[in-house]
Amino acid sequence: MDFPLIDLHGTPYERGRTHGKAVPDRIGRSVALYRGELERRGVAVAEMHRLAREFAPHVGAFDATYVEEMQGIADGAGVPLEDIILVNCRTEMMFGARTMLSPESQKHDGCTAAIILPEAAEDGVLIHGHNWDWREQCVDTGVVLRIRRSESPDMLAFAEAGALARHGMNSAGVSLTGNYIGCDRDFTTGGRTPLGLVRRKLLESPNLAAALRTAWGHQRACSTNVMLAAAQGEAIDLEMAPDEIFPIPPRDGILVHANHWVSPAAQAKVRDTGIAISVCTLYRQRRTEDALRGKRRPVSVADVKEALADEYGKPDSVLRPPKPGIVGSVTCTVCTTIMLPAKGEMWIARKPWVERNFKNYSLAA
Repeated sequence: MDFPLIDLHGTPYERGRTHGKAVPDRIGRSVALYRGELERRGVAVAEMHRLAREFAPHVGAFDATYVEEMQGIADGAGVPLEDIILVNCRTEMMFGARTMLSPESQKHDGCTAAIILPEAAEDGVLIHGHNWDWREQCVDTGVVLRIRRSESPDMLAFAEAGALARHGMNSAGVSLTGNYIGCDRDFTTGGRTPLGLVRRKLLESPNLAAALRTAWGHQRACSTNVMLAAAQGEAIDLEMAPDEIFPIPPRDGILVHANHWVSPAAQAKVRDTGIAISVCTLYRQRRTEDALRGKRRPVSVADVKEALADEYGKPDSVLRPPKPGIVGSVTCTVCTTIMLPAKGEMWIARKPWVERNFKNYSLAA
């Protein structure tokens, strides 16, 4: 079963309502997943809704149309707006509220990603690949959104049902993926902008410069790593603390990132709180880089797929089968995504630890 494709157009509310009406069952599973995560942390539903209402002004301050779109999703799916805010602000609500920062409740997802610039790619076309490691339930909550907007480039985005975006690309050739990183500044400094909304805003960018201005223009509640590329032949990795950004350029046309801070400046200024709970990041980063740099020839899409399918150290591997996680959860590689933004093409393999059957999605109708 592939991830469903949903075409969205019209006003923000209309786009949201179409999203909600198309996949109400999947949205219900998204809501149930994060309600369950918070309940296991001792947060009752009434408290979740109160926290969501506290987040609403921060969402509106970042972009008022995002609240309209979330209201549309809620109305279309027949759920309260607070549930949709929970899905879109789940990182901040799961890990940043009150006393949720105990070691056993820390963020603990993976992700390994790679960008191959045209100069290093087999057919001269930029390749952007990504493994999303998160909760096993998300194999049944993921969707692909093809978004038509008059005010920005069209987008093709993978998202959890009910969310505005997770990773993807747009018709201007900008592509984006995100990876978890953590530091001692998380939830103690910076702003309140949810990470998922930052990714959506970056995907709306007409070019790489606009995306970078957006990144530097908003502080975040917690750290994240963002890999940005432009189909015309440029890429950059942004290790983002709540209040500071550390950029990493490609080397010899290849850029790889897992889940620890790599920038020397970042290593000197922040304390990495993620390595202790995701130690496999150290060899996932190296093995993926070595697999791609070791080809001694231009890198193909097949090479990127192979690098992201590495099973060394299984289940703590680049390609992760289901394994027990924190607070009663089970984590895995939910999907592997390969993007060719110059061609407007995206391939996604659901449950790649079972079989790597890549479904094609296109920006073209």
